[in-house]
Amino acid sequence: MTASIVYKGQLRCECTHLQSGTVIETDAPTDNRGKGERFSPTDTVCVALATCIITTMGIKAQDMNIELANTIISVKKHMLSDPRRIGRIDVTLNFPAGLQIDEKDKIILERVGDNCPVMKSLHPDLQTNVEYAWG
Repeated sequence: MTASIVYKGQLRCECTHLQSGTVIETDAPTDNRGKGERFSPTDTVCVALATCIITTMGIKAQDMNIELANTIISVKKHMLSDPRRIGRIDVTLNFPAGLQIDEKDKIILERVGDNCPVMKSLHPDLQTNVEYAWG
């Protein structure tokens, strides 16, 4: 098992990662009867995509002796209503200005990011836009 989740009531869940004991909480968003005080479940899907992209790129970058630390990633979720679901996720990776890598290495890293496990797990109807802003 990966996690243990307790529904706390009032549309909030407490999720415990069993290996580390780390806890995150989720709330329903304010536009769906929630408090919006925590990430919503659909927010966590978007965050999972963004962190998976940079994590898999980071693994490959280590093998290439490239350091991607201090990359800043922004994520925007676009919801659809009928049925309520995520329609599009926009992810922008802003790499540090001082990062100097050649075009071939950029292409390799972008391909790794585009094929991360979360990306491959998303439904094909979900539109994803990933922008790689190098320096």
